[in-house]
Amino acid sequence: MELYQLKTFATVAATGHLTKAAEQLFISQPAVSAQIRSLEDELGLTLFERTPAGMMITPAGSRLLEHADKVLASAQDLRNAASALRGQQQGHLRIGTVLDPSLVRVGELLGWLRTNRPLVEIDLHQEVSGAAMEQVRDGRLDASFYFGDTPPAPLAFLRLRSINYRVAGPAAWRTRIEGANRETISSMPWILVPPQNSHRRMTEKFFSEGSFSPSKVIEADQEQVIANLVISGLGLSLVREEIALRERDAGRLVLWDQAGIDSTLWFIYRSARGGDPPVRALLEALSELWDIPMPKPDSKSGSASKITKKTAETKPAARKRRS
Repeated sequence: MELYQLKTFATVAATGHLTKAAEQLFISQPAVSAQIRSLEDELGLTLFERTPAGMMITPAGSRLLEHADKVLASAQDLRNAASALRGQQQGHLRIGTVLDPSLVRVGELLGWLRTNRPLVEIDLHQEVSGAAMEQVRDGRLDASFYFGDTPPAPLAFLRLRSINYRVAGPAAWRTRIEGANRETISSMPWILVPPQNSHRRMTEKFFSEGSFSPSKVIEADQEQVIANLVISGLGLSLVREEIALRERDAGRLVLWDQAGIDSTLWFIYRSARGGDPPVRALLEALSELWDIPMPKPDSKSGSASKITKKTAETKPAARKRRS
């Protein structure tokens, strides 16, 4: 059976007359009659009784009319959905994530896209920041979260938030750490991350200011693993402030009060991709979730515009802290 047959069936049932149904359907009365006969033949049931006053639906026809109405309504829903999707941004993107997924709000990002841009598909790849930046540069990733210094060209970026790090040590080392100078701190065992990680570059910058080199005892590249190694008494490390304060308040860490490091969380992508529809959808999602300005496409190159004052560059810097 065809949808047009069901529509004719429903129209004849509503009007009770072949001629009136034909007028509403903009077809001839013989065509309406032929469609009803064809549907009755296919179903093996009589749908209407022909009377001098018009068409009277049979009990079987009344029961089947309920199903026909549902089919017609579902078909209209399909048309409406297709209409809503026409012109929407669509595409498949590979996105790098760093640090804790909750910190970069990955779940909220995917939820926003599913609701507002359902044709944009996302593959997530957990990376360390340095590797993520290189993969965006060479095209293995379409975009990525990244933390550290301002991303270099040809990368465009959105500044999402500041990330603060504290020098943390095992609680059992409290008397050694509190009040210690930078030279003493640098002489203690340290837990470091691989060289390509932004965390490693922050640590090196921290020590370069005093011309001291940390004594490495182990490498790790996951921040919760690093915190656990510090708690276990293996050495000091830079620990993200939210984690450091939580573990300090629980009595598992002690914080050095002389300095900390400020870093920045960015979202990076190649400037040339800034005008691509799926990338624009991604930037729109981030703009709304993080309450930051949406970058405008460059009318000359198609790349994203420079960051506005609200998201202006901020470089990491050492700063005084109190534990």
